[in-house]
Amino acid sequence: MTKTDAPNGWLEDFAHTGSKDVGVIFVHGFTGSPASMRPWAHYFMDREYTVRVPRLPGHARKWQDLNQTQWQEWPAKVAHELMQLRKECHQVFIFGLSMGGCTTLNVAENNKVDGLVLVNPMIHIPGIKIHFAPLIARIQPGMPAVGDDIKKPNTTEWAYHKLPTKGVIQLNKMLKATRSDLHKVIAPTLLFHSAEDHVLPVSNTEIVMAGIASPQKERVELMNSYHVATMDNDAEIIFQKSESFVEKLVNPV
Repeated sequence: MTKTDAPNGWLEDFAHTGSKDVGVIFVHGFTGSPASMRPWAHYFMDREYTVRVPRLPGHARKWQDLNQTQWQEWPAKVAHELMQLRKECHQVFIFGLSMGGCTTLNVAENNKVDGLVLVNPMIHIPGIKIHFAPLIARIQPGMPAVGDDIKKPNTTEWAYHKLPTKGVIQLNKMLKATRSDLHKVIAPTLLFHSAEDHVLPVSNTEIVMAGIASPQKERVELMNSYHVATMDNDAEIIFQKSESFVEKLVNPV
């Protein structure tokens, strides 16, 4: 990731207070940055929602920072934003991408949230390689990056160019803790899944949809985007459908 060519402020915490007393928190993914959520946040900001785009601890600085971060710091940051928004908004929603989806679910397991929107949420790391993560981390601090899985040409999420191996261990701990308590998620949930995702297998979406106890849950397939769908060809579908989802909950018929 090169910080110099990112739009000004897109790698930092972002906040906007709108005229509506409805708040939305946008949570980016592992090794990613708030930039991946800014277009989505701007869509809601333009419609006078109050929005927050937090920079998760260990992100959008240097990749080695994630090797010094504990997983509890990620949901703690989002939970703090939720607490702050509760002071000024009647209803608060959380939108999460990839690992941000897991972070969102973790927060929803322990806090009241009015609704969730998840884009290619992560809930497990399949295969045997993850079992060797502690050994790999002792030998190699960083591995090839997983960011920028975007079909749309010349588009970046300004993610790290390395995958921090100790950070992966922390990520896996959060995935396991969150997966074990998925039944505690009761908030209405809208989930977007990319049919072609080179980062996560579809099992992640299937586990989330089967595990959450939300009486209202819907899955939408994205046919023209890869993993970082919030910046890809189907972004407008995500933006419009998520707005309709929120509006129906804010203004029920």
